[in-house]
Amino acid sequence: MPEYVDRAGLSVDSILSDFIEQSALPGTGVDATAFWSGFSALVHDLGPRNRALLDTRDSLQEQIDQWHIDHRDAPHDRLAYEAFLSEIGYLVPEGDAFKIETTNVDPEIATVPGPQLVVPITNARFALNAANARWGSLYDAFYGTDAMGTRAQPGGYDRGHGARVVARARVFLDETFPIVGKSHADVSRYTVLDGALLVDDQPLADPAKFAGFRGNPKAPDAVLLRNNGLHVELVFDRAHPIGSRDQALLADVRLESAVSAIMDCEDSVACVDAEDKVLAYGNWLGLMLGNLTADLTKNGKVMTRRLADDLAYTAPDGSTLTLKGRALLWIRNVGHLMTNPAVLDRDGNEAFEGLLDAMITTLIAMHDLQRDGGNSALGSVYVVKPKMHGPDEVAFTTEIFNRVESVLGLPENTVKIGIMDEERRTTVNLKECIRAAKARVAFINTGFLDRTGDEIHTSMEAGPFSRKDFIKRKGWITAYENRNVDIGLECGFSGKAQIGKGMWAMPDLMAAMVEQKIDHPKSGANCAWVPSPTAATLHALHYHKIDVMAVQHKMLSGGRRAHVSAILDIPLAAFRAWTDEQVRREVENNAQGILGYVVRWINAGVGCSKVPDINDVGLMEDRATCRISAQALANWLHHDIVSQTVVMEAMQKMAAVVDRQNADDPDYMPMAPGFDGIAFQAACDLVFQGRVQPSGYTEPVLHRRRLEFKAQA
Repeated sequence: MPEYVDRAGLSVDSILSDFIEQSALPGTGVDATAFWSGFSALVHDLGPRNRALLDTRDSLQEQIDQWHIDHRDAPHDRLAYEAFLSEIGYLVPEGDAFKIETTNVDPEIATVPGPQLVVPITNARFALNAANARWGSLYDAFYGTDAMGTRAQPGGYDRGHGARVVARARVFLDETFPIVGKSHADVSRYTVLDGALLVDDQPLADPAKFAGFRGNPKAPDAVLLRNNGLHVELVFDRAHPIGSRDQALLADVRLESAVSAIMDCEDSVACVDAEDKVLAYGNWLGLMLGNLTADLTKNGKVMTRRLADDLAYTAPDGSTLTLKGRALLWIRNVGHLMTNPAVLDRDGNEAFEGLLDAMITTLIAMHDLQRDGGNSALGSVYVVKPKMHGPDEVAFTTEIFNRVESVLGLPENTVKIGIMDEERRTTVNLKECIRAAKARVAFINTGFLDRTGDEIHTSMEAGPFSRKDFIKRKGWITAYENRNVDIGLECGFSGKAQIGKGMWAMPDLMAAMVEQKIDHPKSGANCAWVPSPTAATLHALHYHKIDVMAVQHKMLSGGRRAHVSAILDIPLAAFRAWTDEQVRREVENNAQGILGYVVRWINAGVGCSKVPDINDVGLMEDRATCRISAQALANWLHHDIVSQTVVMEAMQKMAAVVDRQNADDPDYMPMAPGFDGIAFQAACDLVFQGRVQPSGYTEPVLHRRRLEFKAQA
């Protein structure tokens, strides 16, 4: 049982109070008494407001459910539906044109398009890998993946594959940094003369793309190039010229890759109590202090991973050029829904977890603001706020951070926020959501999985939904993606803030990613999520091919490509004469995905991992993927497409499949044949109780069941 201590009318788990008082507060200049007093006022003043916003969600959902029930036998009339949503206040009037007023935004967010990593903050090694993914080896990315269509042969160095990697890297250099009259494949030396790069005595076709060098200008150790705001480093091996297989002694091509990264306290973690929250907050503190480490064993040797140092070069004019060695870090707080037993209010109620995250992650970020060479060069703190429903909830978030800044003595609007466009009431009111945070907003993005989960739950009574793969083909998703970019540009995001796109969820299928994910920069988005540092390096290739800032400039005069009515085109199943095999396959696919994720969440506290799908293809799973699968099954159950018996049979069958997929894990606890463990019960709750979960979220079930598991353990 937790041991609580009194702090200004709050009952605080001693694990959390000790962390705040002994680790987080010292060095910030914030007095402990003032902190707890301000924190208590935040919880007690804004807690009731938070609850009222959640009650509004429920009230709107009840009215939408009834509208669909009343109109179920008639064709869906989008105009009538839109008028109804306006009448009940779900849709709000759109105001006059405006531009965001956010200031002091670091260039990694404002002006440098590139890949963005999202990682669970509770895993220190992953967090360090993401922070250090600012730079990545193109050679390694090509060699260790299927990005070129083939993989290296196992069992040591594959000389033939290695040669293809080098050749492919030279193709990239020729395309991005062409030389007058030559190919990088034929070059024997790179030199710097009078501030200019010469390649076998020939200049670059665009000499301005030369950004600097390191070492002797006649034989540099590294040459720095720049294109579309991103840097590329050519690394030379001068120490082993005789053994080198490269005539130019070019040992590697390093790309500036993940220019920004999101440290996640939300969908990719399993934080249900003070112990878990302190693990998350402690790793964030290590990143903000710059002293986070993680030990790992490789080939029998213990290695310590640390944050990478900045990189120094001689610029063409002879001055020193310093580049960051680390990604610009966001911290993703939780949304407005959940409470956490780490803190109780004066009435014994759990405090809203979003209030905890806002106060404590901002406090921790103050350590970065007080040191040179840290995360933000412009004195800003970057917080992604997910799962907000409409402008009132965005305005509430703005008020939260107003209060936090006041308590901590920070200048107004120090905290910049990212608005996740992943709930339908935010999508259809996006411009007004942005207006509600116009002095803070520095990021919007789209997320297909959560957005679809919310669509299914919001429109649960409208009828049976299409199979998941077919939902992606419906017109609403294109309208959603286009409208997000259009409104972001309309509100002045270009050159000031990020417009992001969602995750590539198949970390082993890099050839497909290289082929398809170029669509994100083509769309005008200046960042997009990737599942690994290697994927970030490969995705960076797309930002060299596409000048996103130029794309945005061309789009500025184009106007919106989709009206709100297109967003309200509910992706119901137009064709329902599915065969028994099609239904079985869809049910089992959803059941397997839910079970593969939930068993790790409940039993191991792992909120994000590569989970084999029904075809044993590894997919990055987090709560968003679980939400859509659970809501899809709940929808089919509600409309009698399948029976509870059929779904339970599928759950039990897929539990055995998941057990097999985890057979090599010595700590894994099988679900079959008893099907009576907490993890299996949790997965069933998500499906059979999915219709009544708030907004279809998985958090209430997962948190309750994880706490139950921890109590037993």
